[in-house]
Amino acid sequence: MNSTQAVVENIGPYGPKPKKIFSTRNIVIYGFLILAAMYYLLPLYVMVVTSLKGLPEIRLGNIFSPPIEITFAPWVKAWDSACTGLYCEGLKVGFWNSVQILVPSTIISIVIASVNGYALSFWKFKGSEVFFTILLFGAFIPYQVLIYPLVILLRELGLFGSLAGVTLIHVIFGMPILTLLFRNYFASVPVELFKAARVDGAGFWRIFGQIMLPMSLPIFVVAIIIQITGIWNDFLFGVIYAGTKNFPMTVQLNNIVNSTQGVKEYNVNMAATLLTAALPLFVYFVSGKLFVRGIAAGAVKG
Repeated sequence: MNSTQAVVENIGPYGPKPKKIFSTRNIVIYGFLILAAMYYLLPLYVMVVTSLKGLPEIRLGNIFSPPIEITFAPWVKAWDSACTGLYCEGLKVGFWNSVQILVPSTIISIVIASVNGYALSFWKFKGSEVFFTILLFGAFIPYQVLIYPLVILLRELGLFGSLAGVTLIHVIFGMPILTLLFRNYFASVPVELFKAARVDGAGFWRIFGQIMLPMSLPIFVVAIIIQITGIWNDFLFGVIYAGTKNFPMTVQLNNIVNSTQGVKEYNVNMAATLLTAALPLFVYFVSGKLFVRGIAAGAVKG
């Protein structure tokens, strides 16, 4: 045995010590996470299995048992023919009303807020700090305080009881918090990059379109998720400003679930609830990682 082999044998194994998979720490952490996930997923499980049962099976009383005979009739009725007050047209009318509110509200508010945040970060003007303070104040005003003044405003504009009026309300209320998000995100961009673009002769819109926008995907995803979930799940503005013929999906869901006429169809109620919640859930599942990146990258900086 030469000297090199002797040295290696004396040193013994080296490198990081392998971690135990079933250590006490891992068992406690993953056990807690599994229990928390089961606690939050249990209501969703009950809703899904109930929506797939017929009424005779629901009356047996075991809400946790899977359906003996799966039926999609409650889903079809919830979408197409469930009664929402005086009309029995299902959720499909409210769905398209919600889409017509959601799409322009999200696009308009994000476009304006992104430009506002960019301007407040790099293009300081006289009174910019006062303007930003007013926006911050507007982000924390309770909606209920402004309900009646907005009724008067929409009435004078001829938009009360219309989808355009509800869209305008969501744009107004989405502006402050979105401006804050974009302003904080753009403030984290190195100012040297902005100055270099100015030296090269780039102006306001060129810097915004060619430099800021390509770097801002995470915060745009954050803004889109906030607007989609907030606007789609809104009940208050829809029931007050939309008018009876333009109710969004959430208002029609309330009318279906709280109907007191006839037999209580729990399977239809559960199916209607799942249909209403499908879009926000889909958005979260598709863009959840980008949402976390955007929050970490700029939403808490300033």
